[in-house]
This record gives sequence, C-alpha cells and structure tokens, in this order.
Amino acid sequence: QVQLVESGGGLVQTGGSLRLSCAASGRTFSAYAVGWFRQAPGKEREFVAAITWSGSSTWYERSVKGRFIISRDNTKNTVSLQMNSLKPEDTAIYYCAGSRTYIRTWDPKARYDYWGQGTQVTVSS
Repeated sequence: QVQLVESGGGLVQTGGSLRLSCAASGRTFSAYAVGWFRQAPGKEREFVAAITWSGSSTWYERSVKGRFIISRDNTKNTVSLQMNSLKPEDTAIYYCAGSRTYIRTWDPKARYDYWGQGTQVTVSS
C-alpha cells in the first residue's frame, strides 16, 4: 500500500517562496502521475499542477503557471512543488495525490488512488 506525506508548508509574506514535497512510501510504489491540489475555506478543491512519473509531461492551472514549478526525483520517490511569487490567494491546504493508471490529471473530478493529509500554506499581505 502506498502512502503519501506532504511537507514544507508554512507562513510566508506576499512575494515569498515555499517548496512543498510529497514523499511516497510503501513496499511497492507504482504511479502514472502525481498531482497537487489545494482547497481554501469556502472554496471547492482546485487543481494546481501535475507531473507524470516519467517526467515527460507536466500540467499547470493557469493561475499558477509561470510561478509554480513541479518536479520529481524518482531516486527518492518524491514530487516537489516550488512556489514562487506567492499571493494571498494561494493560501490553502495543499494535497498531493497519486494515480496508478492513466488519468486526466488536470481534471478536478479525476479519480486519484492515493491522497496525502495536506499541508497548510498561508500567504500574508
């Protein structure tokens, strides 16, 4: 069974940066893609970014494209989300999710197989 654990959240000022990590653990790890989602109070879950485990493809929500960078380190079974030029609107709980099989990664209705517990990101103005 695969378990995902997020880390790296915290409090930063507008314009600052944070780097989130999603570590996969378990005796067997297999994934087609890993995605990042976020949810702010009173709002629906929103797709942020995703990457195929091969690293051949990436997807970004338009609101973060150019500011966020997703990457993976297959030697450490880790996916990272580098977040730059942060805005108060980025404040949310960030979750990573993994899919064992092909999936529409950018689709907020996509059925991911694994979910982490989330990490809080707060951007002050």
